[in-house]
Amino acid sequence: MALHNDQSGALRLFRSEALERLSVVSLTAFCATWAVALPVIAFVGLSTAGFDLLVAPLFCAGVLVWSLFEYAMHRFAFHWSSEVAFVRSAVFVLHGNHHVNSNDPLRNLMPPIVSIPIAAAVWGLCVLALGASGTWLFLGFISGYVFYDVIHFGCHQWPMKGRIANVLKRHHMRHHHGSEAGNFAITTPLWDKLFGSTIKSQRKRSTAS
Repeated sequence: MALHNDQSGALRLFRSEALERLSVVSLTAFCATWAVALPVIAFVGLSTAGFDLLVAPLFCAGVLVWSLFEYAMHRFAFHWSSEVAFVRSAVFVLHGNHHVNSNDPLRNLMPPIVSIPIAAAVWGLCVLALGASGTWLFLGFISGYVFYDVIHFGCHQWPMKGRIANVLKRHHMRHHHGSEAGNFAITTPLWDKLFGSTIKSQRKRSTAS
């Protein structure tokens, strides 16, 4: 159950102090985590699969897979509507709280307690499917994730004044202030256009999502 923090006004998700601390992450801690993790993954790829002509295609394929996963995850998992109380609570903890307090800088990035286990599982699946070369596919996938989360953080915390950056921020803000039933992609509006979920207005309207 979500609680309001009386001192700061920030949204509190857990009564337990330990769980609450694990549910947030600063930009500094996020960057430090992945500044270590990404080179380690690349080193494992070099050590187990080597560096050959497949590296670039597999890496790019991983980025593409992430991009589609990002859209599907946001659209179908993070906005899952269910009559089951446990599912509703899980969705709120994972994402719903972000719509209640979207500009909390400590909840604009996925905490490692969630992202690391999921990343490990995806890595295992990639290696299971492709052998050692699967690490290069995974490196593209997880690099796409890190880029996604930094862009998402920027949409809420930075001016995003560049032409492309401004387009991405405007696209995401329409999801928050126009309709939660559209603009699910963060790093590219392409998928929303292809799948017919583009929101063109930032004016809030009622939705069934």
